[in-house]
Amino acid sequence: MAGAFFETFIISEIIKSYYNAGLEPPIYYYRDKDGKEIDLLIFENGCLYPIEIKKTSNPNIADIKSFNILDNLKNPQRATGGIICMYDNLIPLQNKDMIIPVSYL
Repeated sequence: MAGAFFETFIISEIIKSYYNAGLEPPIYYYRDKDGKEIDLLIFENGCLYPIEIKKTSNPNIADIKSFNILDNLKNPQRATGGIICMYDNLIPLQNKDMIIPVSYL
């Protein structure tokens, strides 16, 4: 259950940040019939920003394999994504995706 609580905490913090800025949160999630899932999609400026949320300090590329379903979209366009996790530093993971420390929220 710790992972589910962590995911709920992260999403609630993101929602609060939008409301505190006077904005409606442009957030969604994705899950298809094949079980592919993206925890959070932020839609801003005509782009989708995919986010995976993991309660780990050792994320890897396999954690974002579902992001590839967005790669062929022309409208809206897929933008930089990332894994929000317990890692200490903001670092590139692959191509335009990042490891994002929870402390950055």
